[in-house]
Amino acid sequence: MSEFALEVKNLVKKYPGHGGEGEKVAVDNISFSVKKGEFFGFLGANGAGKTSTISSIAGTGIFQSGSIKVFGYDVVGDYREARKKIGISSQEFNIDIFAKPREILYFVGGFFGLPKKERLARIDYVFHEFGLEKYADTPFRALSGGYKRRVMLARAMVHDPELIILDEPTSGVDVELRHELWRILKELNKSGKTIFLTTHYLEEAERLCERIGIIFNGKIVALESKAELIKDGKTVEDHYLHYAGLQKNGSNSNH
Repeated sequence: MSEFALEVKNLVKKYPGHGGEGEKVAVDNISFSVKKGEFFGFLGANGAGKTSTISSIAGTGIFQSGSIKVFGYDVVGDYREARKKIGISSQEFNIDIFAKPREILYFVGGFFGLPKKERLARIDYVFHEFGLEKYADTPFRALSGGYKRRVMLARAMVHDPELIILDEPTSGVDVELRHELWRILKELNKSGKTIFLTTHYLEEAERLCERIGIIFNGKIVALESKAELIKDGKTVEDHYLHYAGLQKNGSNSNH
């Protein structure tokens, strides 16, 4: 078996142009891998190619060339097996806002083929893990922003995936809840789950991730362990701003 949870090789994803423009290249021939059990950060500005990469991994978007394997399963050729290995917590609340968390998780468990008894036990387990027992039958739209985020995480976890993809999981939550979610994510990783995190909170990436990839204009511009990135006394944010051409130290002549 492969030592990697995720292997992306020479991935190219394009979108059709508009108004006579040529195709837009969203992901430009990128390659990287994530080891089993790793906490991996994938950073980049809006439009850099993060979401296009995630949709390609999850099988919700078509890519033009390259290959992606999840625990050795090709995401195109072995779609069903690969998809079972993945849990996704999206930045957007792509959810029936009138449904109750228990209904949402029950439906997703069915989608992944969990038998009813196992499904109900798994729902109880993730509700307990994410502190959602009291809100199991509260309509999603009536929950606070923080508890909505917890439901998104619970939905990603209901089928017990091995690779958890988190797209801005703490977006819009207060500092206290962000730290609580960090604790939960660290524990998930400690239990053996591989985590692939995108975030705009660079402190979050520095706190949680063992290795970090930075993508700009569809290309990976840095791919190193956190220890390597911060060994010179700089922060992850310093490196990010450097690659974005926005040096924090004021060396950018436009500032």
